[in-house]
Amino acid sequence: MKKIFIKICKFLGFEIIDQNNFNSPTLNKELNEDLSILNKKSIILPLGEVKISRKVSSILIILRMNTDIEIWDQNKRRLFEKPKIEYSKRSVNSLIKSINFCQKKYLDLKINTIIVDDNSNEDNLRIIKKLTENNNIEIIKLDHNKYKSVIKEQKNNETFSNLASLLQSFEIGKERGEDLIFFVEDDYLHFEPMLEEMISSYERISSQIEKDIFMCPSDYPYLYMTNEKTNILIGNKRHWRTINKSLCTFLTSKNLLDKYWEKLNQNCLDRHDPFEKYINEIYEKEICISPLKSLSLHLTNVNSSYGLSPFINYKKLWDENK
Repeated sequence: MKKIFIKICKFLGFEIIDQNNFNSPTLNKELNEDLSILNKKSIILPLGEVKISRKVSSILIILRMNTDIEIWDQNKRRLFEKPKIEYSKRSVNSLIKSINFCQKKYLDLKINTIIVDDNSNEDNLRIIKKLTENNNIEIIKLDHNKYKSVIKEQKNNETFSNLASLLQSFEIGKERGEDLIFFVEDDYLHFEPMLEEMISSYERISSQIEKDIFMCPSDYPYLYMTNEKTNILIGNKRHWRTINKSLCTFLTSKNLLDKYWEKLNQNCLDRHDPFEKYINEIYEKEICISPLKSLSLHLTNVNSSYGLSPFINYKKLWDENK
């Protein structure tokens, strides 16, 4: 009778929770395992099941890389005080590990990665190419000349390059993105489950609220320096909070990229204060969320309000990605 009941439940799309044996007979899993199924259902104990209506088919990752600039627009040193190539190298390495972790779990998910490189010298570029050669990652050189007549003249070349690389990344996303697009900078270290958690949480939360969203992988210190109200949401394996501003590392959909192309493009035409001025204006109409606790670590100066996420073992994450 038990076997027949389980078969009927499976046929009807119901899941059974056996709290006595701490398993799910219909899923053939222990309750401490991941009970969710990508693009089908998200199951969180004790909240039950969310049917996935916003399915994820692919993700395009676009990483902006400059292996020479220590900290753009600041006369400070980063945590650990190493040459910039060391941060770029570890950032790429951690991203590859996160991609591979996600791909092993979601075999049918299409993941493409592009690096937009801003004038790396041959030695630095050789290091990055060695890291990426077996991981199907495309490296594109930033085309400075293309944007000289587009971007307003800046006080220094670093600011121009930063704006140009951001604009080129947005253009690549608009041209080659199909579903989700993840814009990343090369001074972030990522935890291995980062990409899997972002994709799984994206489809769960988007399905619940019935709209596309923006997501940041980092829990920034500045989020705790004002008394702004926030909403807490349940993702795949952690909580997420709503935020009203971000840096230039974020994930969104091709639909929202197209919808807000004017603002994203405008953000790149001049140096604004804050730098992400027009990106942040989008969050007045759309939902942006960041994780609690952080999935990625922004490696800036230890005193930066835009840098180190709280409650992270910085040294351990740094050492794991050398």
